Amino acid sequence: MASLSFKHIYKKYPGGVTAVSDFCLEVKDKEFIIFVGPSGCGKTTTLRMIAGLEEITEGELFIGDRLVNDIAPKDRDIAMVFQNYALYPHMTVFDNMAFGLKLRKVPKEEIKRRVEEAARILDITHLLDRRPKALSGGQKQRVALGRAIVREPKVFLLDEPLSNLDAKLRAGMRAELTKIHKRLGTTFVYVTHDQIEAMTMASRIVVMKDGVIQQVDTPQNLYDYPVNSFVAGFIGTPQMNFVNSTLTKKGNDVYVNFSGHSVKLPEEKAKAPELAEYIGKEVIIGIRPECLHDEDRYLEQFPDAVIEATVDVTELMGAEIYLYLTTGTEEEDNISNLVARVSARSTTKAGDTVKIAMDTGRLHIFDKDTEQCVIH
Repeated sequence: MASLSFKHIYKKYPGGVTAVSDFCLEVKDKEFIIFVGPSGCGKTTTLRMIAGLEEITEGELFIGDRLVNDIAPKDRDIAMVFQNYALYPHMTVFDNMAFGLKLRKVPKEEIKRRVEEAARILDITHLLDRRPKALSGGQKQRVALGRAIVREPKVFLLDEPLSNLDAKLRAGMRAELTKIHKRLGTTFVYVTHDQIEAMTMASRIVVMKDGVIQQVDTPQNLYDYPVNSFVAGFIGTPQMNFVNSTLTKKGNDVYVNFSGHSVKLPEEKAKAPELAEYIGKEVIIGIRPECLHDEDRYLEQFPDAVIEATVDVTELMGAEIYLYLTTGTEEEDNISNLVARVSARSTTKAGDTVKIAMDTGRLHIFDKDTEQCVIH
């Protein structure tokens, strides 16, 4: 098993394009770490540098205690699972899984043992005699995983392995991958643009944007304590609501003013020393959809944080309803759009004017210029 250490890694292409910039990270042994971010943020390039498929322009990469910058991919003791499975169509599942071991001149009995063990772990023993064209997408993905498992590598690299599967199969495979990771006790480095995959599987998440690490933390901490508005907006479905606002102070109380509303901040937030320099200035407030409520008990609980809004659209999601809201007036050019995630018992419907209570204890305030979080 192995840890990974990235020390000031850069990847620069001809023409001045920098795909990855000053990437510093320590990945612990047996950790399940996920790189997440929009397309083009450098996450796959970073994975390919670990694999040795891309040269590192600057910096040092260690797998365990070994510097691997100039070590060939085959000698790095890693295994990679690709997005498109990359199975050999003319070979059986058994031969696909055994191919890498045969190239390494592993004895036949050992090959048989490893392939059968991996097939048992992945529940594909009954598929060993089939060829890839006779397999479903989920089965092909398991075979690709099996081919990596038989190598018994120190590090598994997975490049968007679930993106070709349908939604139901993807959900099932997420749980399977988590179980496989626990069973193998190996370091997993996983790349995806799907933040749901990241939130449900990772022990830690690396959020990337434009080749730069934005934040590295546990899924829950990323959700609750994002360092900037990019992370706040990227993690969570539906995404966090962002509203341009102004902070004002009356006595010891601090208010957030937007779209004709004045919402009082809780005492612990109002007293935060970081907030002092923003009084009288424009800020961006962020609040998650589940922190906006239309039930009477919340209107009573947060009497100083009630706004009025028009319901544009409702989306029934089964266990909950998403309310798409507009607040403010067109004449004053101060309209704000919000999404609330409310109970499925809610009777609110499109066209209604409703009172919405904001759980201001979970309100985030961001600097308008730097987009950094001022207080959580």
